Amino acid sequence: MIGFHTAAQIRAAEEATGELLTGGVLMSRAARAVAITVLGELRTRCGGTYGRRVLLVVGAGNNGGDALYAGAVLRRRGVAVDALLLSPERTHTGGLAAFRRAGGRIVERVPADLDVAVDAVVGLGGRGPLRPPAADVFDAVAATGAAVIAVDLPSGIDPDTGVVHRPSVTADVSVTFGARRIAHLTAAPACGRTVVADIGISPGAPAVTAPDDAEVADWWPVPGPRDDKYSQGVTGVVAGSATYPGAAVLATSACVAATSGMTRYVGTAAAEVLAVCPEVVATERLADAGRVQAWAVGPGIGTGPEAAETVAAVLASDVPVLLDADALTVLARTPGLLTGRTAPTLLTPHAGEFARLAGAAPDDDRVDAVRSLAARLGATVLLKGRVTLVADPGGEVSGNDAGASWAATAGAGDVLTGIAGALLAAGLPARRAGVAAARVHAAAAVAASGGAPIGASALRDGIAPVLRTFAGLRE
Repeated sequence: MIGFHTAAQIRAAEEATGELLTGGVLMSRAARAVAITVLGELRTRCGGTYGRRVLLVVGAGNNGGDALYAGAVLRRRGVAVDALLLSPERTHTGGLAAFRRAGGRIVERVPADLDVAVDAVVGLGGRGPLRPPAADVFDAVAATGAAVIAVDLPSGIDPDTGVVHRPSVTADVSVTFGARRIAHLTAAPACGRTVVADIGISPGAPAVTAPDDAEVADWWPVPGPRDDKYSQGVTGVVAGSATYPGAAVLATSACVAATSGMTRYVGTAAAEVLAVCPEVVATERLADAGRVQAWAVGPGIGTGPEAAETVAAVLASDVPVLLDADALTVLARTPGLLTGRTAPTLLTPHAGEFARLAGAAPDDDRVDAVRSLAARLGATVLLKGRVTLVADPGGEVSGNDAGASWAATAGAGDVLTGIAGALLAAGLPARRAGVAAARVHAAAAVAASGGAPIGASALRDGIAPVLRTFAGLRE
């Protein structure tokens, strides 16, 4: 499990170390981690470190102190290091003295022959956008093509919400200390690769979690010697229409690919579904579908009276239900359908569907927005995006950074519906089913793309190869 913490948790953990904090030991450890990260980036980008040029963009306080002490380490390794002081009168005194003793140079403009810039403008307490002098500096850095390494977080990004203000820094690498901040997930595209350095603090239970590939592999249902198609999970999929038969094909075939033990399809696209997946049991009427262990409902079903009756019927059942797409529009009109429901419910909106359910679009604090809607509806809510967030009614939040946006294509949501529905039928809790499905969905998109845009069918075809790769990670 990967944990993400609030700024307050990190501060409290630092203060709890007592003399390690006040005596400068934590700063020394942090500085060494920054220096090691810079050296690694220089080797990767430039093939070596000696004589390469690094610029420290230094603000006030401890964040700047970390960078200046790191600059002293880099000078001793033969790196040419300059420091541009944005607040000279408030620069960390000890760090500046150490930097000067090591032969570091103070400059007033960005060198043209720059290899790496270190963003140490603001630290964990930073709020709001970059001020004009700092923004001008990073515009000049961008013109050189240098890599940017952020100390803790890129400046201009809120640590707890991940709001990316304008202007702000976009980093290639963020080196942080002790544990990741929430923004390392929610603002992942701006943070770049995150390096976590152990400096000896213990921030406690994370505020947000994310599974890694090995953890998802351990969760995934794998048939044992006594399993059969029923014990593997029977998933009912209600999707598609005469207008959108493809939604039925994508959701149902993704469910099969995600290892649903048996998949029952309900809708008007039975012929199209069976042409792709002859193993599916298909019918046009919900009443004829037979027993299932979870329902996945919504893609392409429409929002008229018949669709509303179907959504009401599945929510009246005592099995887990996933609602997506058109089913969410129906639910937004009649939220009372969730009243009294005790079986797990997983809602999978994109931003527009979220707005219909919540009455407003998710604001800058997406973690709080998804947590609040889940609590209000008494359902698990999966908010789609490059960074997917899943909150359960009790307030726990998990997330997944897709690492790219190859899944931003029509029909990709239908594929996610099938994957998550299969996991619900296999007995996974709704939040775990949602975040595991999101991780496999993202990995399948990356694997299928090969670095080029793809359609949802290719994404669906990437599920099985990804699951085979994940299977090799199982403990």
